[in-house]
Order: sequence, then structure tokens, then C-alpha cells
Amino acid sequence: MVQVRTLENRETTEALALVWDVFLQFEAPDYSQEGINTFRQSIYDPEYEKKLTLYGAFQDEKLVGVLATRSGGSHIALFFVRREYQRQGIGRKLFETAMKNNKSGEITVHSSPFAVPVYEKLGFAATDREQIVTGICYLPMKIRLY
Repeated sequence: MVQVRTLENRETTEALALVWDVFLQFEAPDYSQEGINTFRQSIYDPEYEKKLTLYGAFQDEKLVGVLATRSGGSHIALFFVRREYQRQGIGRKLFETAMKNNKSGEITVHSSPFAVPVYEKLGFAATDREQIVTGICYLPMKIRLY
């Protein structure tokens, strides 16, 4: 059974290592070197990390997925599940946990092209066209919660 909870500060290093590993598998092949560098610099920036609320999904005490929000829970900053645990509802459980802590009534995300179908399945819709900033390609999306 998968358990989802807010991560403690001491778990940040493991969570970001998972994010980086999954990014390299699924996202990096479609990114320029500039985009890869930008992503790596952002996730390992201590000031950026302070702005995040990290949620972890655990199966048999192993961290298998991470979702991070910022701006009071109104923006998804990171959302990654290990390859062998994808398509098992773990991402949905992470998302539902983050939704419970959202006070704004909506959540935005800058989705990578790879993740657009995942966000659409969760109920997100595009709010603009695809964009590229400092090598990072994303589609702005939003969901209204209530």
C-alpha cells in the first residue's frame, strides 16, 4: 500500500535525487543542454528549496514519488514518479494530498510536454501556448478545485 505524506527537511536530499533521476529518464532527452542545466540549478538552489512544500509517496518505506508545491500550494513546481511505479495511481494520490492543502481554489503548473497527458487526466487545461524559457519547454496549465 502506498502512503503519501509531507516530507521532512531531512528527506529533501533523497526527494531531489529522485526528481533528478526521473527527469534524466523522461524529460532530459527532449531538452537542450541549457534546459538540463537550468533544471538542475533550480532544484539544487537552497533559496528555491525553501519555497517548496514537498510531498512523498512511499511503498514499503521506499520513496517512489515526489510532488512539490509553492506559492501556498497554488502552483505545482515538481511532480515525478519512479518509472516502475508509474500508472499505478501514485501520482493521483500525491496530487490529492497536495489539493487538500490548497487554499486558493486553483492550482497552476508549467507542464513539460511529456507530462501534459498526466495533467489533462487530473483535470488541468492549458491556459496559454507552449513556451521555452532558459531552455525549459512548458505548457502553462490550470485546474479549478472548487
